[in-house]
Amino acid sequence: MTDVLADTADETLPEFPMPRAAGCPFAPPPEMMRLHAEQPVSRVRLWDGSTPWLVTRYADQRALYGDARLSVDPRRPGYPHSSAAFQQAFSRNPPSFLNMDDPEHARIRRMVTAPFTIKRIEAMRPAVQRMTDDFIDTMLAGPNPVDLVEALALPLPSLVICEVLGVPYGDHEFFQSKSKVGVRRDASLQESRAATGVLLQYLDEQLEAKIAAPADDMLSDLAARTQAGDLTRHEAAMLGLLLLGAGHETTANMIALGVLAFLEHPEQLAAVRDTDDPKLLANAVEEMLRYLTVVHNGQRRVALEDIETGGRTVRAGEGVIIPGATGNWEPGVYPGPERLDVHRDARRHMAFGFGIHQCLGQPLARLELQVVYGTLFRRVPTLRRATELEKIPFKDDGVVYGVYELPVTW
Repeated sequence: MTDVLADTADETLPEFPMPRAAGCPFAPPPEMMRLHAEQPVSRVRLWDGSTPWLVTRYADQRALYGDARLSVDPRRPGYPHSSAAFQQAFSRNPPSFLNMDDPEHARIRRMVTAPFTIKRIEAMRPAVQRMTDDFIDTMLAGPNPVDLVEALALPLPSLVICEVLGVPYGDHEFFQSKSKVGVRRDASLQESRAATGVLLQYLDEQLEAKIAAPADDMLSDLAARTQAGDLTRHEAAMLGLLLLGAGHETTANMIALGVLAFLEHPEQLAAVRDTDDPKLLANAVEEMLRYLTVVHNGQRRVALEDIETGGRTVRAGEGVIIPGATGNWEPGVYPGPERLDVHRDARRHMAFGFGIHQCLGQPLARLELQVVYGTLFRRVPTLRRATELEKIPFKDDGVVYGVYELPVTW
């Protein structure tokens, strides 16, 4: 009976995505947390009038992440697209491996895992430390106050992913400006298509250069795979595009938003600033990932078969949205989830997703966050906001949550 009621076209269904509460920029939207408490699997209404299922409980989310009866392919009918531009883009272009199901997803993912192994990433720590110190040196020598996004949060992960891929850092302003279009929900189809086309052309040119003069970097490896027939040039360019965008956009937002969260929790900041224990610093990063969950509009899926979850039946062809923020703020999993606590064991959070599609670059993101949080507050112990919290522009309009600017002083 409940399923029948849930399936009716109810104009009172909550709109998704949902707004955050004024003055509570780090908390998930209150309506989403209400549904988590009262209706953990419920219908929501999207921009196009479709009514996919919102699954908010931690255990249900982890189970669905590993369920092969759910597809990530956005070309399938019923997939819950986040905007018209995304829908049109997916319908016209081959998907990236993030939007492929196994076995094709596994085939391509295997080709790009080597540079992101924990051992390879850990070997980059001295270089990431030098980059971080250089950016902080430049910041301290320049104007005060400064926008931390432009001074550190954005350029650091951009430089790091350029090193991994083998892309000239001198081009970072170009690809940053184009990548920003790709994570805006309100971008028009024309804007999204133009930005993607320009970036794909750029990466195809980079691949051509790597074929002529290979180096020890990821694009050179992708170029070699195109020569061997393992990948088409388009597939290789799409992989480069995905890694270039995801490699700097999400981490940049975690750096800036995490710094702001620490500034709003001075006792937790002090614990991070004063420690010489790398385990505490690593733990603090996991807690911040749980606390913020910057991919804040949920992972999207569509059911291939009927699935029972949380006492509901998701029918074949129906969309599913999995908002990791609600699972990461579940009191039964993380007591007092609204409290930022760097001593909490938050290792089972789902900020990177879960299952076969969990974030490939998570070891690199962890390394960068550990270095930044462990260095910035130690080197600039008087760091503070240079404006009121209410005046900081938050990225409510994006797929990835963060701040557009973070004015700081010291």
